[in-house]
Amino acid sequence: MKLFSSKEGIVTEFGGVHFPFDLAYHTYGKVNSNGSNVKWVFHALTANSDAGSWWSGLFGKGKMLDPTQDFIVCANMPGSCYGSTGPLSEKPNGGKYYYDFPYLTIRDIVSCFRLLKIHLGLPKISMGLGGSMGGSVLLEWNASYPEDFDSAVYIATSAAESSWGKAIHTVHKMAIETDPTWKMDKDDAGMQGLETARGVGMLFYRTYKSFINAQIDKDDTLISYKSDSYIRYQGKKLTKRFNAFSYYYLLNTLDSHNVGRHRGGVEKALSEIVANSLIIGINSDILYPIEEQEFLHHYIPNSELHFIESAFGHDGFLIETEKINAIAIDFLNKQK
Repeated sequence: MKLFSSKEGIVTEFGGVHFPFDLAYHTYGKVNSNGSNVKWVFHALTANSDAGSWWSGLFGKGKMLDPTQDFIVCANMPGSCYGSTGPLSEKPNGGKYYYDFPYLTIRDIVSCFRLLKIHLGLPKISMGLGGSMGGSVLLEWNASYPEDFDSAVYIATSAAESSWGKAIHTVHKMAIETDPTWKMDKDDAGMQGLETARGVGMLFYRTYKSFINAQIDKDDTLISYKSDSYIRYQGKKLTKRFNAFSYYYLLNTLDSHNVGRHRGGVEKALSEIVANSLIIGINSDILYPIEEQEFLHHYIPNSELHFIESAFGHDGFLIETEKINAIAIDFLNKQK
């Protein structure tokens, strides 16, 4: 992991707050002589900058992310807890941010990432790749700076966070808010609420079919149901690697996603994207249903649309790597 620090920082879109920041990031491979082999990966809500660990199915020789051929960058979003400046970081004037952490929009995230791009001396990015929240950041970048990417791959994402998505996020945040430790100035505030929030999330990340296939009980079972233990396990698992502050504030960031804001509307903003675009949807995704990817395809010029059959719902963007890889390689070969 590497660290980029910007004391100059950015001025936030909401409130005009000066925000100096650190970005944790990983790189894989080397930049070639003309800088034409750069690929940038954008992570989802609770992931980190080590994309090779959580999206390993897309990494390797002959795959869409090939460190022997490509220079691959992945940066941890500010607001997260994996090395970039977040709510548990020290404020410039001392003390931890906690509840004083600024409201960062998706557009602010792009502003931070673009400063890293400049720091790395990357004139152009051959391909951007993002799923879920990562796809939102990639889309916003392409709308903000259309000339930065040659191509972009968006998976299970949308042009603007829907009312449906915001409502789901509100339930997550309400779960954290019911924790009696929330609003206390301590690192582990809201962690019981975070467990519950993660349990809620799993109901929207997966599907009826995935639970029926993997969490079925024997006919004579009256206690210790598999789905009960699975949901509780997922909640506890997240609290071992994440915190309630980052979860809460990143959901606020995701809710801000709207490429049409101050650009004459979503349709106009999408129509001005120039990167060759591959849009991938998952047929069973109830968090970002396929009509959202169809909308992207309708308005983004030079775009392709593909759907993946999966029993895993939204989480298919992390699980169905073999299918994603095949579609993306075919798409990228057409760009040569």
